[in-house]
Amino acid sequence: QIQLIESGGGSVQVGGSLRLSCRASGYSFSRNCMGWYRQGPGDSREGVAGFYNGGLNTWHADSVKGRFTISLDKDKNTAYLQMNNLSPDDTSIYYCTAPRFCQALMATLEARGFRPTVDFGAWGQGSQVSVSS
Repeated sequence: QIQLIESGGGSVQVGGSLRLSCRASGYSFSRNCMGWYRQGPGDSREGVAGFYNGGLNTWHADSVKGRFTISLDKDKNTAYLQMNNLSPDDTSIYYCTAPRFCQALMATLEARGFRPTVDFGAWGQGSQVSVSS
């Protein structure tokens, strides 16, 4: 059974930084892919960042490029999302995911209005990020 445990959310002021962590059990990040999403309108999720090929290839949404960085600690089987220069638009609940199929991750990271189905893969519990001006 795959389990993802998130940590690191919180409240910061504009321009501040946070680092989210996603520790996996039952799933090897170094042999697979993973993604970070944040809650969008309704029950949709917006792709923020992801990596493939065990971290060799990364993707970041245009809205976070230059501010957010996804990374992987293979020894700890933990993925990170370093978030710098945060703005109020970044306020959301952030989720990490270990998808069943990496092709599905690639297809949904850039999709608008993505609503994950129950068989998409495993999800973390969510981390609240709040940015105040």
